[in-house]
Amino acid sequence: MDVTLLGTGAPAGLPRPDCPCAACAAAQGEQARAATALLVDGALLLDLTPGAAFAAARAGRSLTGVRQVLLSHPHDGPAVEVPAGLPQPGRVPDGRELAVLTGHRVRAVALDAPGTGYAVTGPDGRRLLYVPPGGAPAGLEEPAEPYDLIVADVVGRPDALAKLRAVGAAGPTTDVVAVHLDHDVPPGPELARRLAAAGARAVPDGTTLTVGAYEDVPDVPRRTLVLGGARSGKSVEAERRLESFPDVLYVATGGTRGGDNEWASRVRAHRERRPGSWRTAETCDLVPLLKDDGPPLLLDCLSLWLTDAMDAVGAWDDAEWSGGGERALGDRVRELTEAVRAARRTVVAVSNEVGSGIVPATASGRRYRDELGRLNAAFANECEQVLLVVAGQALVLRG
Repeated sequence: MDVTLLGTGAPAGLPRPDCPCAACAAAQGEQARAATALLVDGALLLDLTPGAAFAAARAGRSLTGVRQVLLSHPHDGPAVEVPAGLPQPGRVPDGRELAVLTGHRVRAVALDAPGTGYAVTGPDGRRLLYVPPGGAPAGLEEPAEPYDLIVADVVGRPDALAKLRAVGAAGPTTDVVAVHLDHDVPPGPELARRLAAAGARAVPDGTTLTVGAYEDVPDVPRRTLVLGGARSGKSVEAERRLESFPDVLYVATGGTRGGDNEWASRVRAHRERRPGSWRTAETCDLVPLLKDDGPPLLLDCLSLWLTDAMDAVGAWDDAEWSGGGERALGDRVRELTEAVRAARRTVVAVSNEVGSGIVPATASGRRYRDELGRLNAAFANECEQVLLVVAGQALVLRG
């Protein structure tokens, strides 16, 4: 089964008409995208968008063989003109199945937002799931058979992919292609980087995909370290990397700090922006978590873990430090990095980058700065990907 993406953009297209934003200004050439529409084996058209016939011609395809046109999302504007020779567009009721004369079977998938998703099974048995913008499948049953190809709003609704992964509908070899792309993410390398972290990819308009060809499925790094200064956006970047995965365990190493209202406000802000399906553990005992199998871990952050470890070995007292504290801290860091090396679960860790700022005025401050630099270097050495976040922009240092 082949699928030609006649368009891969949001309903308004990319760039948006009359939008002066930086993302729209950069959306030129292959980065420009028409509204999303899929042509399946030249016989089934999912969503009829303006200029569909011209888009098909540019992709070297024709709409003359289309036997069924199905709409997925509500249409608020004027009626779209149906090109001559095409059947009138329709919609399949949720849960119902439509058999096309060409041998394709189409099942309507209920969503948690207005619109209809479509699960298409080709004559060869390959399976495709198409989800309209802003929607996620509702009422999924576990276990589910994995789709060969998922075409969905990965940027706007990463939780949709998390739900599909939770029930097995998106597996390790499922090709996930992001569509309905808008100006929320700058096009080009930044879009590709964010999608790759979710195990997804984007393709230019006019691309034809063979359903079941897995060679282009991106590998998600198992271990990632996200560095950055204060308010750089490092925690947001780390959370974004896992929002398309289910059952994430968020490990907060800072504790509750009873009576500190400012700290409580920080913790509350972190919790409110995390997906509701994530669990939280407040602990600095990271080694057992890294050794266990389980869902992805988000460790936020190593800087506070180091503070706790230095407290435990008496690192702030010069006599205790020279009398065995330095060696004890080295053992703790070594145990942590060895656990990271052996970890079989996905790990995303956050840490502060403090070595580029003002030299601390106290010996204990300089000691902490130095030990954090050593910890970051040792942890990064065990990671497939290392990022440095500056002013909300993620710079790839490794991977």
